[in-house]
Amino acid sequence: MIPLTTGALTDIIRGVVVTKPILQVLGTKRLTSTDSERYRLLLSDGVTITSFTMLATQLNYMVKNNELTENSIVEIGRYALSNANNAGKPRKIMVVLDIDVKVPGREVPGKIGNPVHIDKASSNTTPTDNAAGTANAVETTQGITRTTAESSSAGMKKRLNESINSGVEIVTTPIAALSPYQNRWVVKVRVANKSDIRHWSNSRGEGKLFNMTLVDESGEIRCTGFTDQVDRFYDMIEIGKVYYISRGQLKTANKAFNNTNNEYELTLSGDSEIAPCHDDADDIPGVTFSFVAIRDIENYQKNDIIDVLAIVKSAEEVQLLTARATGRELRKRDLTLIDMSDSSITLTLWGSQAEKFDSSNNPVIAVKGARIGEFNNGKNLSLTGSSVLQVDPDIPDAHRLRGWFNTVGKSQEMKSLSKVGGGLNADWMLLNEANEMSLGSHDNSQLFMCKATVSMIRGERALYKACPTESCKKKVIDHENDMYRCEKCDREYPNFRYRLLTNMNITDWSGNQWVTAFGEEGEKIIGMSAQELGELSENQPDDYNDKFSTVAFNSYIFKIRTRVETYNDEARLKGTIQACEILNYKMFNKHLVQELKKMANVHNIN
Repeated sequence: MIPLTTGALTDIIRGVVVTKPILQVLGTKRLTSTDSERYRLLLSDGVTITSFTMLATQLNYMVKNNELTENSIVEIGRYALSNANNAGKPRKIMVVLDIDVKVPGREVPGKIGNPVHIDKASSNTTPTDNAAGTANAVETTQGITRTTAESSSAGMKKRLNESINSGVEIVTTPIAALSPYQNRWVVKVRVANKSDIRHWSNSRGEGKLFNMTLVDESGEIRCTGFTDQVDRFYDMIEIGKVYYISRGQLKTANKAFNNTNNEYELTLSGDSEIAPCHDDADDIPGVTFSFVAIRDIENYQKNDIIDVLAIVKSAEEVQLLTARATGRELRKRDLTLIDMSDSSITLTLWGSQAEKFDSSNNPVIAVKGARIGEFNNGKNLSLTGSSVLQVDPDIPDAHRLRGWFNTVGKSQEMKSLSKVGGGLNADWMLLNEANEMSLGSHDNSQLFMCKATVSMIRGERALYKACPTESCKKKVIDHENDMYRCEKCDREYPNFRYRLLTNMNITDWSGNQWVTAFGEEGEKIIGMSAQELGELSENQPDDYNDKFSTVAFNSYIFKIRTRVETYNDEARLKGTIQACEILNYKMFNKHLVQELKKMANVHNIN
């Protein structure tokens, strides 16, 4: 049996550096006093026992997977010391950052030795003179050189940037070791996510804020900056980069707005400093995920927070909404996500994320911290201020998902968890069925899927000159002096962007319907971007007209919303294409088989 490092726990609590001590785990317990998932370890060195030991959150899986079981013998690769308040008295907490199981608990007959609990007084006694050189060391992690407490204290009196410029070694504290009982610390962290700047106004005044998710090898924490700190730090901070951050206010996390796995959150103050880290930072991880299959989301509750990895099967156009409470204009975009569980769900993006998201080429996305919603007995996902969205992440699961989609997934019919949302996930109908339901409905609208053929498409007035700003699609006024004015933006521009707005007649065996296709959906049908079509109309008008002619008699699967509008006391049906795909016969045939089953009341057809 591997011998334990006797006396290690007493030395560690005193501040003595102990390299890779061998200890025994006598028990684990999840803390119930916090909303985040944190575990306490009962450790023994054969002589003493302490329960003032915390497991870093990224190691929680070892408890869940029964790797850290009772009686296990482990090697502590890295640890940090943190101050805590225990019944009004200061106490040192050992935060385990790296742990390796040497002997599983099932192979150990029982508790080794006759250890007793560490005397509380001994944890605060002054070390002997022989240990004075090492006892002053602070917050030690294996493989990282630390300064003594005296030199550390001197270094902390300097500002962070002064220390960096003078070449003084920066003593850093792991995120997992931060607590409100400390006021002098420096963290070395990677910015996993940064929100847009948001403005607020209430009875106390108005201002602005942003937040970001910070990660290191020990865990994660949410950090928020208000008004002055927005001006100081927002532009310098880049997602994915590593920074030193010092000084700020730590407080208990508000889980209504914070879904990071940390019981605390950080607020930047006037004394806060942020400086880029130019040293090797490969040990600072990126975002860690715990993915949930889309099929399994049905088993979760409303407002649960999950991570998901999926393919964007389709995306709707950006929609403009008005908040009832504030009257503020909101922008949203619905994405239809699929994965290898043969299920789909709608994910909603808001604000600039909705406007900037590029859904072309069916990207793989990884979302950390998506919130589950419910609507009309279906499930959907949305992003929160703390959510992290990565497009085409370079991880094995993402590459595996891409290969599945390219070979199998894009032609499969999926079970939709969302009742109504983006993508091709509405009820199938014939054109005449949808029209009759729309005209007879109190809601005067109908959302449906159909397989139809383009019988006619109008090329005239299919293009318009729009504002060049990405988030604005309003038509510009041509002053005929090489300047174009956008009334919405109240600006003049020396250029414009072509936008597509096409009217077409589609037909199936039951009837026909005039519909309008905007933006990306129109580009899918025509097979060219609006900008390419605009250049073609300017330089080769005959080829431009021919391009529209080639679209006729092509079949697609459409998702259409029809709405009844009244003009001169006459009810007219207006149709808008929400999404479309080139006809996939395998997918459509599966739908026909399901319809045959319903008609014949047969549950299995070989």
